Amino acid sequence: MTYIHDTIVKLQKTSPAQAEFYQAVEEVLDSLQPILENDEKYKKHAIIERMVEPERQIMFRVPWVDDQGNVQVNKGYRIEFNSALGPYKGGLRFHPSVNAGIIKFLGFEQIFKNALTGLPIGGGKGGANFDPKGKSDGEIMRFCQSFINELYRHIGPTKDVPAGDIGVGAREIGYMFGQYKRLTGNYDGVLTGKSLLWGGSLVRKEATGYGCVYFAQYMLEAKGDTLAGKHCLVSGAGNVAIYTIEKLYQLGAIPVTCSDSSGTVYHETGINLDTLKELKEVRKVRLNEYVAAHPEAKFIPAADYPADGNAVWRIPAQLAFPCATQNELSEADAKVLIANGVIGVSEGANMPSTQEAVEVFLDAKISYGPGKAANAGGVATSQLEMAQNASMQRWSFEEVDEKLKVIMKDIFLNASETAAEFGEPHNLVLGANIAGFRKVADAMIEQGVV
Repeated sequence: MTYIHDTIVKLQKTSPAQAEFYQAVEEVLDSLQPILENDEKYKKHAIIERMVEPERQIMFRVPWVDDQGNVQVNKGYRIEFNSALGPYKGGLRFHPSVNAGIIKFLGFEQIFKNALTGLPIGGGKGGANFDPKGKSDGEIMRFCQSFINELYRHIGPTKDVPAGDIGVGAREIGYMFGQYKRLTGNYDGVLTGKSLLWGGSLVRKEATGYGCVYFAQYMLEAKGDTLAGKHCLVSGAGNVAIYTIEKLYQLGAIPVTCSDSSGTVYHETGINLDTLKELKEVRKVRLNEYVAAHPEAKFIPAADYPADGNAVWRIPAQLAFPCATQNELSEADAKVLIANGVIGVSEGANMPSTQEAVEVFLDAKISYGPGKAANAGGVATSQLEMAQNASMQRWSFEEVDEKLKVIMKDIFLNASETAAEFGEPHNLVLGANIAGFRKVADAMIEQGVV
């Protein structure tokens, strides 16, 4: 479609060398062809041209002093992408790979993910090319304080509410909130993912993983199947992966893998959740130590991965849960998964499957839950934290978990019904993209050219 092609070409000129951002935009816009062809109002109001450009891009230096007294400098970002549905909402990522293109891809995805939740939140994302690994608590505190020294000017409980992401957990949120409070004198819900001691929500840590599993459950139920007894492949070993594994066990499934940058653990009888939490949440060490506690398990070093993909996806199972990072699942991986009999994929990470891999899943017509739908539980629970902060209440674990289940079911039904409306009932990529786009686009039209 010339309209979409011209928009992407223009974007590549105005935002050069941002491959992940182009990938995210192209994946969404390609699936919007049916609605753009059927309704001229979106072209008339230049909706996609406006939607692919952030409302505001903030880039700043972050100077800090390490434990040796040396001055270090990192680069910070906040992309406030779209506020048509509410204040900007999206995480902060601290990782060496962070650059403008990564943050823009994440922020663009966040627009549609947040719209699908049905909650009043817009899309944004941020972070820095800072690596918390190997840093002392003092170094992390000084970095977080410096980061907020600039970011505090741009955020607020009804303006922009950041959360955590890769490299940003309760510790980092705590240091940033403390500095925000010191600078502004305000004790408000400006950050989510806070400690339970001072305004955090129960289930927030678990939410993305739990939601990802709930989404898989609803996909299977729609086909008359269940999670019970299914062997599951999970990538990653952070919050998303750990609590995906936890919820899989709770619903009767058998997660047999997890992974980190050092390699993949395959435990045929099921990953020991207590050991995984001890290694990653307490000791914060590499997964190769898992086999010391469980010699019957197998550790596959990253150096031994196949050249065309990731070892975690080459193990036979019925379901796959990519929960690590973007583009971790290749076309070759997808073909092996299908050949091995996988019947469903539910994405806990953001854009973990390459576009070629997604096409393999769609062609095979398996149950495939794209990240913007399947992993929306995290941001949904962040908004529930905002609601609790605003009303000065605290809900029980069971209350929040029940609200999360309802939100994930609504997301599945919305994506599924929209896919059926456009003649491709198996295609939840199309369903999720069109459902999210339509909600944001119609709000943008009603609010005028802004």
